Amino acid sequence: MQATPTAFNVLSHPSLDHAGSSGQAAPVARPSHLLESTELLKGQKIVGIMHNGSLYRLQATKLGKLILTK
Repeated sequence: MQATPTAFNVLSHPSLDHAGSSGQAAPVARPSHLLESTELLKGQKIVGIMHNGSLYRLQATKLGKLILTK
């Protein structure tokens, strides 16, 4: 059984900067609940996620990456 991490880093990327053109980054909200991808996928390669009335698809790739598409 794998240990559940107690902390993680939030990635920094320009697309995540919601501060606009002011040049100052907005504070990053940290998730209060952490899930393992295996809990979501439950042995499947693809699962559907309903969000605000739209269906999204979460897919695990052969290289171990995750893809979320609408």
